[in-house]
Amino acid sequence: MLQIIGAGFGRTGTMSLRAALRRLGITPCYHFTELLTHPEHLPHWISAAGGTPGAWRSPLEGYAATTDWPCVAFWRELFEANPQAKVILTSRDADTWYESMATTIFRVITESVPEPPERFRSLPDGERLAEFARAIVAGRSFGGDIADREHVMACFERHNAEVREVVPRERLLDYQVSRGWEPLCDFLEVPVPAEPFPRLNDRAAFPPDLPTR
Repeated sequence: MLQIIGAGFGRTGTMSLRAALRRLGITPCYHFTELLTHPEHLPHWISAAGGTPGAWRSPLEGYAATTDWPCVAFWRELFEANPQAKVILTSRDADTWYESMATTIFRVITESVPEPPERFRSLPDGERLAEFARAIVAGRSFGGDIADREHVMACFERHNAEVREVVPRERLLDYQVSRGWEPLCDFLEVPVPAEPFPRLNDRAAFPPDLPTR
């Protein structure tokens, strides 16, 4: 059963949160980068995006937490299926978030449409990874339209508002990773580590390195 559901879209500090949760002993955490080492999960996520109920369950077996896509696209289902889990909504200013998305994730998705982007062609099951990105990131989260800035930002803000409305206050941390350890550790009721908060996956480093276990 999940302990933590990350409800923030990608490019809101989701990889830094993943590293912070690992440091606090809440691991493994399912982040997009899991798909780079577990391409066998792709058919399940694509089925979930297509409407197959519970298709996301198999990839998440054994995981303690989630952040980023694909899981954020199914946050309501995860929330309902894990009534004991806490929810962390990572967020940031919508304008700066969009600029980060446009120069990283959206660039990768649209790089060579309709062919799989170069970033994907070199990976195992690259065509399915491209299909995943279009179905779940572009399709499920943005209604298939990632070219319209105002539409994308409206989807981002609407998503955040829905999380804040649905999740009870005692189970939700509305969080910016720039705030560091204290609010996260207070929410999880654990001691603050005597080390800097992890700062990972900035724009200059995109795409991120493969995850280590």
